[in-house]
Amino acid sequence: MCSRETKEGLFPSWFSRHEKKLLQSNSSLKFNLVVAKDGSGHFKTVQAALDAAAKRKFKTRFVIHVKKGVYRENIEVAVHNDNIMLVGDGMQNTIITSSRSVQGGFTTYSSATAGIDGLHFIARDITFQNTAGPHKGQAVALRSASDLSVFYRCAISGYQDTLMTHAQRQFYRQCYIYGTVDFIFGNAAVVFQNCNIFARKPLDGQANMITAQGRGDPFQNTGISFHNCQIRAASDLKDVVDKYNTFLGRPWQQYSRVMVMKTFMDTLVSPLGWSPWGDTDFAQDTLYYGEYENYGPGASTKERVKWPGYHVITSPNEASKFTVTGLLAGPTWLATATVPFTSGL
Repeated sequence: MCSRETKEGLFPSWFSRHEKKLLQSNSSLKFNLVVAKDGSGHFKTVQAALDAAAKRKFKTRFVIHVKKGVYRENIEVAVHNDNIMLVGDGMQNTIITSSRSVQGGFTTYSSATAGIDGLHFIARDITFQNTAGPHKGQAVALRSASDLSVFYRCAISGYQDTLMTHAQRQFYRQCYIYGTVDFIFGNAAVVFQNCNIFARKPLDGQANMITAQGRGDPFQNTGISFHNCQIRAASDLKDVVDKYNTFLGRPWQQYSRVMVMKTFMDTLVSPLGWSPWGDTDFAQDTLYYGEYENYGPGASTKERVKWPGYHVITSPNEASKFTVTGLLAGPTWLATATVPFTSGL
């Protein structure tokens, strides 16, 4: 399978002419329903459109246009509400936002502004936001357990536990993800490709943890992979970046697995790279944390942790296990999602 980069305006050879047109412009999409706050669409809320879509007889691809606006609601794409596609007017323009949190009385799972469970979900050009803030503890902006799901040109913004990649196979392309503590977590098989990962200013005494991967079984083909991404300080952290440690991750479960490859790391990343879970050596010999051909001032591996489970990867064959093909078998299903992707390294 060809693994060359599919840049703007260039598409894999297996894309049909229709799929190329679909990708180039949201205006070429045929919308089944339109959501608009001003009443110019079929519904004024996103959830009302999702509820209507759930009643359809045939679960083929169903496209909902969410027009420009700030939608203050919690949405659920329920199990069996498959093949939903939400299309916004740009991540700066279409914003779905809420402020549920653990401190506010919700579980981490139920705090999500958007909870996605139906198969084959696609979102593009939308922001999913949780505004609870750093003092409210766990507060999820997006939770996905949607198998073969895709998030393209989306922003996912919160503080602690921003993005719950709960389960199944997921692909994120050209997304912007903001958070502080454990802000990408869960036990999906997930690839972040050409994404921007922004650590925000945490509470005093806290450190930023980009990942808390939850693989609890060594035979599960799950893990978090960053490929051709950028890891930087958000605007509120930039001026005080020396006051707070930022780590690539810490082990939430015994067989936690994360790969960072061909990714830019700015100065915010701690020279140690990875953090223990609390004051223990939990999982340090059973986890798998790898780094491959990263670059930037925070990418040096000279002072990284010396855990048995940490690896500086030099073999392309080993790194390839964490590509779109290796981790997601992506070329078999991503072509129909009409998003650009790189299948290999």
